[in-house]
Amino acid sequence: MTEDMTEHKISITNYLRYADRVWRGEDTLLAHLSGAYFGPELVTVRERVGFLPAFANVTVLDTGDGLLLVDSGDLRTAAPLHAAVRTFSAQPVTTVVYTHGHVDHVCGVGPFDEQADSEGRPRPEVIAHEAVAARFDRYVATAGYNTWINRRQFGVPSLNWPTTYRYPDTTYRDRTTVERGDLTFELVHAKGETDDSTYVWVPALKTLCTGDLFIWNTPNAGNSQKVQRYPEDWARALRAMQELGAELLLPGHGVPIVGEERLHQTLDGTARFLEWLCRQTKDLMNAGHRLDTVPQRVEAP
Repeated sequence: MTEDMTEHKISITNYLRYADRVWRGEDTLLAHLSGAYFGPELVTVRERVGFLPAFANVTVLDTGDGLLLVDSGDLRTAAPLHAAVRTFSAQPVTTVVYTHGHVDHVCGVGPFDEQADSEGRPRPEVIAHEAVAARFDRYVATAGYNTWINRRQFGVPSLNWPTTYRYPDTTYRDRTTVERGDLTFELVHAKGETDDSTYVWVPALKTLCTGDLFIWNTPNAGNSQKVQRYPEDWARALRAMQELGAELLLPGHGVPIVGEERLHQTLDGTARFLEWLCRQTKDLMNAGHRLDTVPQRVEAP
């Protein structure tokens, strides 16, 4: 093992300690978001589960018969993701699940397709909710508009919206079960920040991948420049996830959460926040307040 690899192995251990400090409120997400733990290898959060800590995270699961990716990151991390996955395992990536169609989660499949082509084997099967394809069509038709609103929202004047996408090969409507190797993956549709969200439950590993249904931040339940959000459905999805008995939560953004008690607290707190906002909003509407004044009166619990 080279000195550089040894240093990175140490950083993997440090990352899990860092995630624990974030949970305890002793540290912030700044190191994660700034790429301090983004390296040439995945973080092995537990046996058979690799994790790419980036602005938009990617989870890699060893099925025993190929690898399954939950999300694929953005264009900037596509090549580093491919290299890190190849270090994690020599097995091919056979499946990619999109948790939703936002561009920071769906733009990293290209290098895996290219590798499959060069080796003369099938490309990874991309699975997503049926609304993802319609989102991609909409993104292509409104690339200029999305360029401008995202430059404003994220303060990145050089941002240009993608116009090509890796569409799903297989879609589903409400829920579906995917068998890969000796693992079963339960894919469940949920409306939340988007209408095309999927959360992924892996019972054998007690592992839950939430996508952007949990992101270590206040739920983005309304945005005047973006499309409709679904806070009531979102809360119901979080409640359903509470009942799974998961012991590892891998979010779309932010650090992993380990331990059933912490997961329960995380999902319950986020659901209660959304339920509170919806209840206040309806109470104010029913009391006759104008819709343009309701957001000024709603308060977080």
